[in-house]
Amino acid sequence: MRGRCGCCRELRGTVMLHWKFPRILTNHRSGTDMPATPWRPDAEVDLIVGTPRGGGQDRPARALIRVLEASRLIDVPARLTNIAGRGGSNAWDALRARVGDPHVLSISSAPLLTNRLLGVTNYDHAELTPIANLYTEYLAFVASADHVLQSGDDFLGRLQRDPGAMKIAIATALGTTNHIALGGIVGHLGGDPKRLELRVFESALLAVADVVEGHADVAVVSAASAMKEIDAGRVRAFAVSSPIRMSGCYADVPTWQEQGIPCTLGQWRGVIGAPGITPEQVTYWESALGMAVKDPAWLTELAQQHWTSTWKGSAGTRAFLDAERAFLGTMLRELGLLQ
Repeated sequence: MRGRCGCCRELRGTVMLHWKFPRILTNHRSGTDMPATPWRPDAEVDLIVGTPRGGGQDRPARALIRVLEASRLIDVPARLTNIAGRGGSNAWDALRARVGDPHVLSISSAPLLTNRLLGVTNYDHAELTPIANLYTEYLAFVASADHVLQSGDDFLGRLQRDPGAMKIAIATALGTTNHIALGGIVGHLGGDPKRLELRVFESALLAVADVVEGHADVAVVSAASAMKEIDAGRVRAFAVSSPIRMSGCYADVPTWQEQGIPCTLGQWRGVIGAPGITPEQVTYWESALGMAVKDPAWLTELAQQHWTSTWKGSAGTRAFLDAERAFLGTMLRELGLLQ
């Protein structure tokens, strides 16, 4: 199993985009029938994401900004900051440094937990402030349209003969949901997940491009990340990790369960705040995001991106992350990445 190779280090640096939000209408009626929020942002809001533009953390961040803007849920300037690298940890490092700052948020995903377990970082959600869980997106297994692999059976046959015979592109780090899904399939077939030949990218879009360019045989990515290339006819999906078939360009793609493999696994995305912010500030953001995810524009985004809503508030998200940390630790041990 290899780490990131030289050709996998393409998009780096920090990109900032600025929006202005109109003033929130906190009460359309006179009187006190709508409670006021005691705390509200009074400085620029910084939404930090750990993937490049178009990546798995970038897409929900942009969608949230669009909804917050259109729904007038905040009345201060906001910026989106992309700090890619280390499976998202470069962004979470920046968040962690802003102790007590309620004006900075980040998109959370599984590497927040697995990077701590693997020793990439020395912190996880317990040292930050979980605010919400947004959705789960399931995985697509894709090959180039002209690749010899024509089906899930072809892929499984190759994995069973030699897990290291194919080059497989994933994002955004070892130990991610993509890696765990692959390892689970290899283990189910009686193989050794440690023999997988992986190419690791900072964005799922780069992993798909690696397949298009013929460097990797297969990419395992979030379903939304492969849609453009599927629609263009450059790649073909042969399996998805969802419990039931998906829609759109995935309507004819069988699930792994249909193909006899017990692989139902997805990537979750949430929102996390800096360490040391107050309960009052958490309540504000939980409320604002809770309204945003009910907005028709957000619901449309869920459908278009093949996201499955898994909304939880702060307390529910913290409990979910505690349980997920234990689950991911077990999976990483089975992959041979943890002792």
